[in-house]
Amino acid sequence: MNVITSASRVTLHFELSLEDGQIVDSNFSQAPATFVFGDGSLLPDFEAALLGMSAGQEASFVMHPEKAFGAHNESNIQRMPRSQFSMDLEEGMVVSFADMSKNELPGVIAEIGEQEVIVDFNHPLAGRSLTFRAQIVDVEEVA
Repeated sequence: MNVITSASRVTLHFELSLEDGQIVDSNFSQAPATFVFGDGSLLPDFEAALLGMSAGQEASFVMHPEKAFGAHNESNIQRMPRSQFSMDLEEGMVVSFADMSKNELPGVIAEIGEQEVIVDFNHPLAGRSLTFRAQIVDVEEVA
């Protein structure tokens, strides 16, 4: 029986939930997902938690913010002039910005004032501990 190594293709069901049990993402009611270890599909610490598991196994792991989507960083909250936005804005809306290298950078509209808009560029799950539940369906070694 193959166990998960850094040279594995893994097929699994997974679930991410918050501390209060709210499910953020899950594919348990859908077809399982497949990824190749190290391909960037999963965060490195999520992959590392699966090492040594084999088909048929299920486990849950509590992932603290530094092992998941990082700590909430106040410097990722920006104040921008309201005049910079040519669209109707709503709090909670995700807006796409370009960074210095012209890469897409999503920001969440946190607050809308008369003169300025506060945009949060932290990942929506930053600062949150998550429970990562995985059920391994298949493990294959990749050449």
